[in-house]
Formats: sequence, C-alpha cells, structure tokens
Amino acid sequence: MTQTVTAAVGRIWQEGRRVERAAYVVGAVLFASGVVNAVVLLASGGTWLGPVSLRKAVTFGLSFGLTLASVAWATSYLSVKPRLRATLLGAFLVACVGEVVLVTMQAWRGVPSHFNFETGFDTVVSTSLAAGGGVLVLTALGFTAAAFLSPGALAPSMRLAVRFGLVVLMVALATGAVMIARGVTEARGGDAQLAYTTAGALKPLHAVAMHAILVLPGLAWLLRFTDLPERTRLTIVRVAVAADAVLTAVIGIEAFAGIPPFGAPPAYLALSAAAFAVLAGTGVFSLMRIKNRAGYFSASNP
Repeated sequence: MTQTVTAAVGRIWQEGRRVERAAYVVGAVLFASGVVNAVVLLASGGTWLGPVSLRKAVTFGLSFGLTLASVAWATSYLSVKPRLRATLLGAFLVACVGEVVLVTMQAWRGVPSHFNFETGFDTVVSTSLAAGGGVLVLTALGFTAAAFLSPGALAPSMRLAVRFGLVVLMVALATGAVMIARGVTEARGGDAQLAYTTAGALKPLHAVAMHAILVLPGLAWLLRFTDLPERTRLTIVRVAVAADAVLTAVIGIEAFAGIPPFGAPPAYLALSAAAFAVLAGTGVFSLMRIKNRAGYFSASNP
C-alpha cells in the first residue's frame, strides 16, 4: 500500500485513540499560547530576561505543547494496555496544562512562578509546579519502562528512536527536578536571586534534552518514506542517536560545571557543533531521499 506523507499525517489523527487526539488538540492550544505570548512580548517591547519576563510563558507554552503532542504520538507505537495508556497520557496531559497555565498566570501577574514564597498564594503556585513536575517524571518513567518491556511490533529503527527519545526525555525531566530542588533550597535559605541563578545554569541541558522524543522518532518515521532498506534506516537512526547523545552529554557537562554554552572552551564548542551537524544531517539526508523518489512524497507502509 502506498501513501503520501500528508496522508500519513492525517492517518495519525484518524487512527489516534481518544486520549491521543485530546493530547494533540491540547498540545496545539499550549503551543498557540506560547506564540500569542511571544507576539505580545515583541509588541510590548518587554524584557526577555529575568524571572518575571513574559518569556517564560512563551517557552513553557511552546515546549510543553510540542512535548505533549510528541509523547502522545511516539508512545502510540507502544504495546500498552488501553486503560494504562489513558491513565499515563491523561496524567501527563493534565500536568503539562497545569505547568503552562500556572507559569503564564504568574508571568502576566508580573511575579516569579518558581521559588516564589512571598505570599500564601505564590507558595501554592510554586508547590503545585513542583508537584506537576513530579507527575511528569512518573508518567514519563512509565512510558519509558513500557518502551523496553512491551515495545510492540515496531521496526528496529523506530523502536530504537522511541526508546532513546524517552530516555533523553527522562534526562530533561530529571534535570528539571534538580533545578527545582536547587532553587527551592536557595530560596528557602533567603537568597531568591541565587535560586534563579543556580537553577538557571541547568536550563540549556533541560531544553536540549526535552525534544529528542520528537526529533528521533520523527527521523525514523521519515525514513519509512524512502527506498532504503530497514537495515540502512537502523544505521542512520543509530548515527542520529549517537550524535544526540554526544550533544546532550556535552551540554550536560557544561551545565553542571556552570559553563555558558557560548562561552565554553573551543573543544566543547567544536564537539557540540559537530554533533548537531551530524544530527541535522541525518534529517536533511532523509528528506532528500524522500524528495528524490519519483518527484513526490510516497512510501510503502511497513
């Protein structure tokens, strides 16, 4: 059976389970909220720096919107009991919404969303954000376990991509937990500014690791629309996984060492740049192989 890439995207929606469709819709809404806040921030000329910047509403909306939709799609390939899938993805969805809504609300109020214990209400918000982060970690852990214990009848390339994507997502969420723990400790100690500085040092690792769950399974999915055999697709995905692992490791070393990404030693910069180039190259190569097939996007549906 042949299908175009556009038709395949449509089938993701048509064949999606109810909870997955809900995640796609909510993810789109969260992403749109980030776009709207970006427009407002640009139009108002507000600052992009600091804990009260509307930038936080932008980044949380965009990141959680993409992540929610990505997790819903990538985990749809796993062989998980319907009730457990609905519970895990439903909890992940609610936690994503809670994080974005609370951060956006505090940004519009002009007060910090994290490590803010100035009033009883702000304390509840900060505590709720930390609890939401815990839910994200637990649900992602459940999906990661399922990816290794019951991956379903996946092609090896997609199985590797989903597994590694979820593992790196766990790295991102664990980094977020460390950021919260560090920040709360400093804030409770009376130094709120140090809380933001200490936690902020880990932001690059958190950001880079957050979206492997979209990039790697997305690459494996695109490779289905080429004339390459599965063994070659698996090799390409392995290269992408290795590049992503190197990029994440370098950024992680810099983050925990307190080294700014663009102020890192030349060797670190060269290594991360090379890893990024290889990762991007696998995507470009896949797209070119699709484009070169009969002048249109088509593929066998394995």
